Amino acid sequence: MIDDFLYGTAGHTGPPADVEAAVRAAAAAEIMPRHRKLAAHEIIEKSGPHDLVTAADRLAEEHLTAALTKLLPGSVVVGEEAVHADPAVYDALGGDAPVWIVDPVDGTRQFVRGESGFCTLVALALHGEVHASWTYAPVLGEMAVAVRGRGATLNGVPIRSGSPAPGAVLDVATSHPDYTTEAQKRALLGLRTEGIAPRPCGSAGLEYLAVARGAQDAVAFNWELAWDHAAGLLLVTEAGGVQSTLSGAPFRIAGGNDLPFTAARDEATAQRVLAALRSGG
Repeated sequence: MIDDFLYGTAGHTGPPADVEAAVRAAAAAEIMPRHRKLAAHEIIEKSGPHDLVTAADRLAEEHLTAALTKLLPGSVVVGEEAVHADPAVYDALGGDAPVWIVDPVDGTRQFVRGESGFCTLVALALHGEVHASWTYAPVLGEMAVAVRGRGATLNGVPIRSGSPAPGAVLDVATSHPDYTTEAQKRALLGLRTEGIAPRPCGSAGLEYLAVARGAQDAVAFNWELAWDHAAGLLLVTEAGGVQSTLSGAPFRIAGGNDLPFTAARDEATAQRVLAALRSGG
């Protein structure tokens, strides 16, 4: 079903342009008109002061839910805001229907502050496997697309993660301290070693894009919500990068992973990050 959707039309070499258009339209209609113009009542705390939702998040997700399920009849949406309202929605990741995994505004804190470092993330999955993804940063004018087995592009141009220069200090974005347990903090402390320069992440989607385009060496995260990772992990691997959980198994979007996990520009970099994480834990 997904293969027919992505490649069934004669002449198609990638995902339908309609999906990209839907992502751009949601951002244009619901996100950008509120950028730097949010009223106080449009910003709500969820679990705490660092976990925010805005009117843009909710309305963009509603826009995408309607548009994407229309494009692929029989599909369902697992979106960050829908799951917050009803956690049972997350169970669709293990079902038989194609699933659109949506983070309408990844980097909500940056969005609330009026910064440019946020994006919209959409991934299409079936039976736990991600088949395509879209990462759109509207202020930056960047649209990254990945299709399983077909590579990754940024604004239509193929991208490759490459490898760090020999002997270079690794630039690694990590889980923000606000969202880590004490045990997770200990594991991340392992990255504070010679040859690695860790820093707290911003928008997860943009950190993955930086790895995929070779502008950053790796990420190391210890939370597993699918909407933060599904799009970016496919983007990195289709750009030639590598991803792995602490046990060495691939990250599973439905959960139950051995955390932390990493996505890196190449295998050697991934193994260096994993070794550092194990030493910290």
